[in-house]
Amino acid sequence: MIRAALAFPLLYASFAIATDTVGPEQAKRIDADVEIILHRTATPGATVAIAEHGHIVYSNAYGLRDRERHLPATVGTYYEIGSITKQFTAAAILQLQEAGKLHIDDKLAAFLPAAPHANEVTLRQLLSHTSGLPEYLDGPDIEQDATKPATFDQVMARIAGKPLDFEPGSRWSYSNTGYILLGRVIEVLSHESYRHYVQTHLLGPAGMTHTFTGGDETHLPNMAIGYRHKNERIERAPTISDTFGWSAGFLVSTVSDLEKWNDALMNGRIVTPADYASMSTSVKTTKQGDAGYGFGLFVDSVGEQPRVGHTGGSFGFTTANEYFPKQGVQIIAFTNNGDNPEPGEMITSAVFNVLFPDIAAAAVRPAADEDKRATADAKAFFVQLQHGTEDSSRLGPKLEAKMKAGLAERFARQLGPYGAPEQFVFKGQRSDAKLRWLDYLVTFGPGSSLKFAVGLDVEGKIASLSLG
Repeated sequence: MIRAALAFPLLYASFAIATDTVGPEQAKRIDADVEIILHRTATPGATVAIAEHGHIVYSNAYGLRDRERHLPATVGTYYEIGSITKQFTAAAILQLQEAGKLHIDDKLAAFLPAAPHANEVTLRQLLSHTSGLPEYLDGPDIEQDATKPATFDQVMARIAGKPLDFEPGSRWSYSNTGYILLGRVIEVLSHESYRHYVQTHLLGPAGMTHTFTGGDETHLPNMAIGYRHKNERIERAPTISDTFGWSAGFLVSTVSDLEKWNDALMNGRIVTPADYASMSTSVKTTKQGDAGYGFGLFVDSVGEQPRVGHTGGSFGFTTANEYFPKQGVQIIAFTNNGDNPEPGEMITSAVFNVLFPDIAAAAVRPAADEDKRATADAKAFFVQLQHGTEDSSRLGPKLEAKMKAGLAERFARQLGPYGAPEQFVFKGQRSDAKLRWLDYLVTFGPGSSLKFAVGLDVEGKIASLSLG
């Protein structure tokens, strides 16, 4: 359920730049939408930046970086950036390839022969999350384990003896494990610690003087406190040990420092233009086709507009760093709320919609030939999923059985926090060998939407569904 607003006003930092890119009215709308998102998600604070060609053209901060001490967030507040770290790891691997020390099609065994499944997976598959390696962050004791220091061998012991989830290269599945292994490859080939390599070969050339690791948090004077919600109450979140998150997600930064990275990465100061093109091009899998991910970067679209970037999440933070190449705009949002739906990505989407209202309007324009009754049934089914109820009258027998076996409960946990849909927009239909699919866009407020599709069998029953 969407939580009630926290009992404190949003506090705006004094630093806000408006240019020809972001006019005064747009700035007001951005601030209003961010405020809505923070209240809807009960997020204590956020910092947002918009950049063009490496220059920040708008920046502002909202709410509190520390609830207990009532300290406001500022444009210079530090946040854990989580998996945004992965693009640093990917760039380091490509630097080592440029230096002739590896090739990304090499097997992992060439560098870490004792690693799990080292003879079966390549560096390319680790970079693109197509290795099939089991996830080291899975497990019932993850919160307890993640807050303790860990060696590389201790992390790998969490997946020791487990089979691959699928044949390498055949599918895509997000894998923090792959990026931990890549971090160790960097150390073996560079003869430097991962942290030293990042500082020397990545942060230094990018001019980043305000990027650190989770282990430095207690020494940073403007560090945000991470929060989460448990049993509908906000609480201070634990901190992942920097040795546990490591090369998969241990960096701490500011929005302005991260924009220095974006500019350096895209303009040949970190890797060659050809290698950046590889990072930002979606890989292909043998069974699922387009993966929607390159090397350390998601490659997808919003409202049919290309988007390249990454989100980051930890126990107490969600962040988003998104580039829209067609518009030439970078949008960065850091928040100190670790919940799902992620407020960081919601903010970047909301800001994009404010900057480009015509695109936003087109995204929610219904397709022609809508079957109103079918849409009403699909919407009722979606609300049913949110509440975990089981009305089998709409379902085919196989999907009904899966719902009763626990799928309904999983969807309720995933979809319930979005709250009641504001719009349920028909976007078209398609057919495959067995089903007729109806596609919808479901919106929940500024920056918050889901792609939802139902597959109807010959009797008109919902036999399958998809979320995106």
